[in-house]
Amino acid sequence: MRMTSAAGLMAALLATAAPATAAETLRVGDSFPVGHYIAENLAKVWMDRVTEKSGGEIKFEYFPAEQMGKAKDLLALTQSAALDVGYVGASYVSDKLPLSSVGELPEAFTTSCQGTKAFWKIAQPGGALDQAEFAPNGVRVLMVMVLPAYQIFTKDREITGADSFKGLKIRTTGGAKEIASKLLEAIPVQIPAPESREALSRGTLDALLFPNGSILPYEMQPFLKYATTGQNFGSFVVTYTISQQKWDSLSPEVQKVLAETGEETTLSACEVADQLDVSDREKIAAAGVKYVELPEADAKKVGDLMATVGDQWAADLEARGRPAKAILQAFRDAIE
Repeated sequence: MRMTSAAGLMAALLATAAPATAAETLRVGDSFPVGHYIAENLAKVWMDRVTEKSGGEIKFEYFPAEQMGKAKDLLALTQSAALDVGYVGASYVSDKLPLSSVGELPEAFTTSCQGTKAFWKIAQPGGALDQAEFAPNGVRVLMVMVLPAYQIFTKDREITGADSFKGLKIRTTGGAKEIASKLLEAIPVQIPAPESREALSRGTLDALLFPNGSILPYEMQPFLKYATTGQNFGSFVVTYTISQQKWDSLSPEVQKVLAETGEETTLSACEVADQLDVSDREKIAAAGVKYVELPEADAKKVGDLMATVGDQWAADLEARGRPAKAILQAFRDAIE
């Protein structure tokens, strides 16, 4: 009788025990073209690792290339649960996430990993930026990437020095890079990356503020002749977020897998971004784009101008009632 009771008890315990990971299928969407290095090394790697770690219990439906909406709409689609996990480029939604552009400032980092680790520290759940901006918008960050420093690519104008950018209609993503463009006496034009190639071809743009790694995926090189190198005109912040409401509906086991894998993938993806920044520059040069190092005096002049962007950005947002000075200091502290 005792053996029968023990067997019955064990069967009951097994029957009521929760599985290690509850089955979930999550919808993920972004605006990157198929094959883009960010999606390949951040979103897709994260999805594959999550599925593997969960023993196949967590699966994904993936919608790249703006299949679910334009880049500027993906935050709203995530908040409304049309997407479970959505790519958010902070500068595309500067009305909702103005503080998140702190990672786009030309601050004291030169590599993707330096910027990414600093931004992750303040944007992850519980961080200063999370509390100031992401949480109030009802979303939490799962993974991030701060791109390598942006360069200026021109359609026709030869780059010879700091004055080469005057009057150029230059593509920006608003915020910090708009300030940087005006300091160079260029004309900022806010256009999402997927629309920039057509804008170049039509003459809407004379130049781009772009990272090396995005020139080839968007096939910009046929429309470009010159580019800077060794400068820091700012960066771009990529985040993938999930709504807090959706997060709260998931089991603790699923939450754990998503969060741990998000941080792991964040750290691995930035290393790939830094490697590609070098190799893609070589490919772009081979395609006929001439990279130019500014003369020493001009490089210093540009560097001094860029050093003022952060404080100007913070002052502008403080005037709108945003705690930008505190967020900028938190980011600078995280870089150090």
